[in-house]
Amino acid sequence: MNKKTLERWSPWILLVITLVVWEILCRAFAVSEFVFPSPSRIWQQLIEFRGVIAGHAWRTFWVTMAGFGIAIVVGVLLGFVIGSSRIAYAAVYPLMTAFNALPKAAFVPILVVWFGIGIGPAILTAFLISFFPIMVNIATGLATLEPELEDVLRVLGAKRWDVLVKVGLPRSMPYFYGSLKVAITLAFVGTTVSEMTAANEGIGYLLISAGSAMQMGLAFAGLVVVGAMAMVMYELFSYVEKHTTAWAHRGSQGE
Repeated sequence: MNKKTLERWSPWILLVITLVVWEILCRAFAVSEFVFPSPSRIWQQLIEFRGVIAGHAWRTFWVTMAGFGIAIVVGVLLGFVIGSSRIAYAAVYPLMTAFNALPKAAFVPILVVWFGIGIGPAILTAFLISFFPIMVNIATGLATLEPELEDVLRVLGAKRWDVLVKVGLPRSMPYFYGSLKVAITLAFVGTTVSEMTAANEGIGYLLISAGSAMQMGLAFAGLVVVGAMAMVMYELFSYVEKHTTAWAHRGSQGE
């Protein structure tokens, strides 16, 4: 197996090793499934309750995508404004940093009061927790545009808007895709946390219900599904990034 093939399969190899060790430890120490279920038990629960899990997973997925879509729009717009103006950067960035430090789970009770129990709090929680990385990366990509390059473009007749749109934004694409891969995982976290306290559907609700019924295998199955959805979206963005911004990485890629 050459290095490139090993690199491609390394996540799966590590996953298999982890599951095997996990299964062996659970069997060797006779760990109760009510405390820490084995991978085989989780798989059994996943198959047994596949219909129920699929329904909750679909709810979590589309709610997360809705919140994530809003986060992309708001994050890109705010990032563009902040990154294109030094005054805006100095004024807004510290406030956004302080806002990002606030625990988003604390907003869920407030959102329930405003919008009631349902999809509203879940969508907004996914948005609140995921827009910051997008905003920061777009702003960074624009704010770090080389002054020399901007001076050359100005000499050639380019206006500030032309520099930002035709040079700054394309240059920010690697930052943008990097932020999407981080933000999508955070969006799933936000949705799940909100569903645990302010919903009657979704994986978060399933986790609470399974935990209350002492069905730890089902609870872990729900966690596996959330992780799988996040991983699929992460790989999707990685694929799009690889095929649209290869120019930004070619210097660091081996032959």
